Amino acid sequence: MFVTFVIKMSTLQDRYSIICDRLASAAQRAGRDPKDVTLIAVSKGRSLNDILELRSLGHKDFGENRVEEASEKINATRNDSQQITWHMIGHIQSRKARDVAENFEWVHSVESASLAEKLSRAVAALQTAPPLSILLECNVSGEESKYGLQANHFEDAVQWDQLCAIIESILAQPNLQVRGLMTMAPMVEAAEAARPVFRKLRQLRDKLAKQFPVAHWSHLSMGMTDDFEVAIEEGATMVRIGRAIFAPPKNL
Repeated sequence: MFVTFVIKMSTLQDRYSIICDRLASAAQRAGRDPKDVTLIAVSKGRSLNDILELRSLGHKDFGENRVEEASEKINATRNDSQQITWHMIGHIQSRKARDVAENFEWVHSVESASLAEKLSRAVAALQTAPPLSILLECNVSGEESKYGLQANHFEDAVQWDQLCAIIESILAQPNLQVRGLMTMAPMVEAAEAARPVFRKLRQLRDKLAKQFPVAHWSHLSMGMTDDFEVAIEEGATMVRIGRAIFAPPKNL
């Protein structure tokens, strides 16, 4: 109850400062440079004014889950002198591939070869667009409700071969640049319970880097409001945080 009260009564600047301090502390505990961890402010359901306020504090990376909602915000800030980097972090319908390619610099949720092909074609159609930076969403927890490439038993030869075949097809797409992996951890009561999932994604990334050395595997997008510190300790280079920065939406 006390934590909820503090979140609601503090300012956005206060909450942002606290999260930045916690991020830095987690990185330092792991012997890492805090600058190597990108904080992605999840602005789904937040107003344009909230985004602009956070941007005025020097923050530039924002994540959105829904293409339609994001497009309105992106169009409203497209000519802003303080450029925003937009990350698509939600599930993507194939028919939205062109909108995603047109609006986002990063896509964290590529989960199939067919989606990768559609994104590649969409980038090509834009002609002057640079290669799209993508992360491969992997389901390392085995939860049926989670999207992503099946990788909960990647140590098993059969699943590994299947996974590698899909990734090889994605890497062959000419207008995409694979930059690493993303995962969604299960909802758990204690953040520490998510650690095995984050560790497993890091281990998968390391194995894929050996299998496909021509690709860039430097990024791990994992960890959210309730577990981002554990994710950083396990190697996260991107954490996706919304509620702890913006506070719960008024309609919740």
